[in-house]
Amino acid sequence: MQLTVWTYEGPPQVGAMRVATAMEGLHYVIHAPQGDSYADLLFTMIERRAKRPPVSYTTFQARDLGTDTAELFQSAARDVYERFQPQALLVGSSCTAELLQDDPGGLAKALNLPIPVVPLDLPSYQRKENWGAAETFYQLVRVLCSPHAPKPGEARPARAAGTESEGVKPRCNLLGPTALGFRHRDDVAEITKLLGELGIEVAVTAPLGASPADIARLGEADFNVVLYPETAGQAAGWLKRTFGQPFTTVVPIGYGATRDFIKEVAQLAGVDPAPLLDGVRSRLPWYSRSVDSTYLTGKRVFIFADATHAVAAARIATEEFGFQVVGLGTYAREFAREVREAAKRYGVEPLITDDYLEVEAKVAEAHPELVLGTQMERHIAKRLGVPCAVISAPVHVQDFPARYSPQMGFEGTNVIFDTWVHPLMMGLEEHLLTMFRKDSEFHEAPSHLGAAVAPPLAAEVPPAAPDRAAPGAVSDTVPSAQPAASPSGSVAPPASPAPAALIWAPEAEKELHKIPFFVRGKARRNTERYAAERGVSLITVDTLYDAKAHFGR
Repeated sequence: MQLTVWTYEGPPQVGAMRVATAMEGLHYVIHAPQGDSYADLLFTMIERRAKRPPVSYTTFQARDLGTDTAELFQSAARDVYERFQPQALLVGSSCTAELLQDDPGGLAKALNLPIPVVPLDLPSYQRKENWGAAETFYQLVRVLCSPHAPKPGEARPARAAGTESEGVKPRCNLLGPTALGFRHRDDVAEITKLLGELGIEVAVTAPLGASPADIARLGEADFNVVLYPETAGQAAGWLKRTFGQPFTTVVPIGYGATRDFIKEVAQLAGVDPAPLLDGVRSRLPWYSRSVDSTYLTGKRVFIFADATHAVAAARIATEEFGFQVVGLGTYAREFAREVREAAKRYGVEPLITDDYLEVEAKVAEAHPELVLGTQMERHIAKRLGVPCAVISAPVHVQDFPARYSPQMGFEGTNVIFDTWVHPLMMGLEEHLLTMFRKDSEFHEAPSHLGAAVAPPLAAEVPPAAPDRAAPGAVSDTVPSAQPAASPSGSVAPPASPAPAALIWAPEAEKELHKIPFFVRGKARRNTERYAAERGVSLITVDTLYDAKAHFGR
């Protein structure tokens, strides 16, 4: 276990909380010490849910360790049932309570409650949040669906025969959305609408909005749509083996992926996808064909997110925006193979890590012009002065917008278009404002006021001395080494020759500031590297353009 300021995933019981909080009629009892009760903070503050999560704690204290903590857990579970009357109960331990080995599952079953009790064995020191969500959903599906499963060797009973006109439509389940998920609520609405246009009925969406009774009838659908493999992949595999339900493999994030998803779903449902594929439902293809797209073609983009969004973003960046992927990675080690395969397609080295400091080092090394990532990459990009768009959890409160903002489907491509392009376009606008900051329009009265307002007095900035760096270059230059004085007062020679200090001529500094701010840092670093390699101490305009030509080859 590594102590860190930030973390991409919490312990696995947080994943279980996400499943429990997403559902109705389910309660989660956690054997945990006082101080581990942070569920309210996660869901009411960050996600801004209107009600408290259905999570209860035993909250034992240090003095309780000398008594019967097992009895304490049973009392808490009994109180939860009597107070909340849930349809099913999840029970488990926090990372600290695991050390007590009280067996919450066995203790809860010994109470003989008249509802299903699902024990969760979530090893907090080996696994993390997404795995915990997937394992929790899988165990729920197994426990609640098993009584309705066909016997080994028997086929699942066929649905009532008929035609769509007689009211029998193809039916599917949407699997994977949870509480505290990145735009899951809006993705469900968008994909439900898309499937409805294909004539496909959504039977159950789970875990989000489902009850234990809904989970029990998952096996009645014709097939399953896996929206988030990190959460639903394991459960979908069990449903296929048990009920013979096929499931989708394409995640509909991006214009091309959405079209592929429609074709895959239409094939599973036996419907015609042509009416939905014929019309253009997104503004992204228009942008890709427009002259405006040439401003951003070839931009270097670094992607780090959960596996589903990272792989989807890499495809969108290369095929739909014309960007160049210079970095691709994920913190989800369970899906490292998928990310490695994608990285191979785009010719980059995959980055599989949960250390944000390593991610920051790789971003700085790649010199991207846009970062696509989590809230951690947003902080990293801000430090490096690079535009960033958030595409994946973990996220903060600002990434749970009140407005409709899906990532999936055709409307999701419009949202992605805005989210990715606007940071770069605003960078261009700031660059233009910087270029024309000495124009009279910025010093005299605004044009709509005419001469009614007197122009403000502009302070004159004295020109930089020719023998010193221009203003703004202090933090980017290396101070010259001064010889050290010995105790006797004589000046001792340095132990090894120090590299010459790099000085920016005022004209070169002025020319550098004409470069857009979001690539200015990269231009400065490349120029200083070029000058250092050639022993040039004074960087002139010619040096700047020589370096540009050198690294542009």
